[in-house]
Amino acid sequence: MPPAKAKAAAEHKTIFLHFGASWCGWCKRLDAFLDRPDIKPVFEKYFIPIKLVVQEHDKNKALENQGADALLKNLGGPAGLPYSAFLDAKGKLIVNSKRNGENIGYPGEPSDIDWFIQMMKKGAPNMSPNDLKTIETALRSFKKT
Repeated sequence: MPPAKAKAAAEHKTIFLHFGASWCGWCKRLDAFLDRPDIKPVFEKYFIPIKLVVQEHDKNKALENQGADALLKNLGGPAGLPYSAFLDAKGKLIVNSKRNGENIGYPGEPSDIDWFIQMMKKGAPNMSPNDLKTIETALRSFKKT
């Protein structure tokens, strides 16, 4: 994570770590959301997103990032996937995806979206209301299939 810390410090951004696994459907949904052409540039204006692979089954252990399981534990996990955390440029936890002791996972439910918005506000207090609204509106338009 040292390159991410240096980049976050140089660009005055917050690190957004999200932990996932190849078997996790909600993790894939979060990856797809973060890669959307309307979301990616807004998100990357304030955050350095880093995906870490953890908790793989034996046949996919090679996909895991070395040390990611320990980092997950240090940041309050494991509590289900996806699990996310916002860190400052020194790697210190600002906020994680646990609300009232429970991991929200993918922010698909109204209360989970509320928490994710609060997480972003804590992670990037200077985030513009319009940029926050762009992400919130996209999350709230999510349809369960």
